[in-house]
Amino acid sequence: MEISTVVSSIAVMAAMIVIGALLTRTVPFTVERRQLLMAIIINVAMPCIIFHGIFQTKVDQAFLTLVLITFVCSIILNSLGVGLGFLAARAARMTPDKAREIALLSGLGNTGFIGIPLCAALFGPKGALLAAIFDAGLDFTIWTLGVMILQPHVRISLRSLRELVNIPMIAIFVGMIIAVLNLSPPPVVAHLTESLANLASPLAMMYIGMLIPALIKKKTPAIGHISMPLVLKLCIFPISCALLLKVVSFPVEVVQTIIVQTAMPSMTLASILFARYSADEEYGATMTVFSTLLSIPTIPLMTAFGFYLLQ
Repeated sequence: MEISTVVSSIAVMAAMIVIGALLTRTVPFTVERRQLLMAIIINVAMPCIIFHGIFQTKVDQAFLTLVLITFVCSIILNSLGVGLGFLAARAARMTPDKAREIALLSGLGNTGFIGIPLCAALFGPKGALLAAIFDAGLDFTIWTLGVMILQPHVRISLRSLRELVNIPMIAIFVGMIIAVLNLSPPPVVAHLTESLANLASPLAMMYIGMLIPALIKKKTPAIGHISMPLVLKLCIFPISCALLLKVVSFPVEVVQTIIVQTAMPSMTLASILFARYSADEEYGATMTVFSTLLSIPTIPLMTAFGFYLLQ
């Protein structure tokens, strides 16, 4: 795959982020508007990307194997990323609470908002579907390992497990059933899902852009608290994953998806997750925006390195 394609896609996404930031100068980004936009992205655009990928992909035994490999790799790699972040933070003598936050920001990326649309642009519907499977593995990691880390006493509650039952996850489950049964959607449904899937990237990038003006006015956390998860998530983690992939033999579709997804910035859910479990909500939101902006140049660089390493 040409790296110029990655650069072009990232440049377009960066332009969308700028448009979102500029929009807030004329349209205040209130809590209600934020919730509405997020609901459209998560509950409409993302499921349509998944359905469109399934409708355009031949799902046979070979593809189901790719799905299983991608899901398992996602859980393993994301868990390793969290562990790497925690060890690095403790080695730097961060407090246990801050080390837990840094661990999640260092290992768990924005594989949904940015990763799925980017993989769709780079690899087509099949790549988007595998990216959604990777994102499902990340969601599983968030609401199991992530919740356990943030809580004073390690436990997984029914409340956290219920978070795994969301619209994108249901879309994957229903879509795979449709594919296994070899059912073809009516043309109008196929066209509708394709049209709505195209909303995902513009809306997600503008949403991130709309968060920027408010956050830059707030107090910036200590430089050490910012720099460590940035370096770990945007550089060390994707490089480590590429090196791990070099010693195993996986299908090229899976490898390409993993390389792109592990290069993503910190997860968008950080502020929500931190707020729910009594962590630093502002820190999570600030890191999401900072890492997203810095990922504009690092995603092409890390992707190029990963593809070069595996040639």
